[in-house]
Amino acid sequence: MKTLLLMRHAKSDWDADYVSDHDRPLNDRGLKSARLMGRVLAENGLVPDLIISSTALRARTTAELATETGNWDSELVLDRSLYDEGPKGVLQRGASAPNVNTLMLVGHQPTWSMLVSAVTGERAEMKTASVAVIELDIESWADLPGASGTLARVLEPRAHDREL
Repeated sequence: MKTLLLMRHAKSDWDADYVSDHDRPLNDRGLKSARLMGRVLAENGLVPDLIISSTALRARTTAELATETGNWDSELVLDRSLYDEGPKGVLQRGASAPNVNTLMLVGHQPTWSMLVSAVTGERAEMKTASVAVIELDIESWADLPGASGTLARVLEPRAHDREL
């Protein structure tokens, strides 16, 4: 049994000074949400063994803040392909993960909602900083492409802090 955590990056700052979309930072609410979700996941026993994040600044910062605030002892790997890859490519990237129990992928819409549907057959609106928790009856991440899992829950920052 494996657990896949799909985390969408936290809210970004459209008004910030940035050169490209890849370099768009988080806004204040995004910074707060990323930290909050780090604690929420830790409190729910959902600390990833490995995190693979898009290299986009907003995704990378989300992963770093969640890791730091949740006191996770998780390895963080940055992968540019998660920035603009579709669901099939993301699943292939996940398939190359080492044999850890809980894998977190941090990335972007609309791919993350499509991934939830592709893996579970269910619909989930992946709002900023949301985490879809997917349980998979597989032995190895190599089995991820084509695997069918169960959407156990979707954790959202607003459910844990009404000020967001």
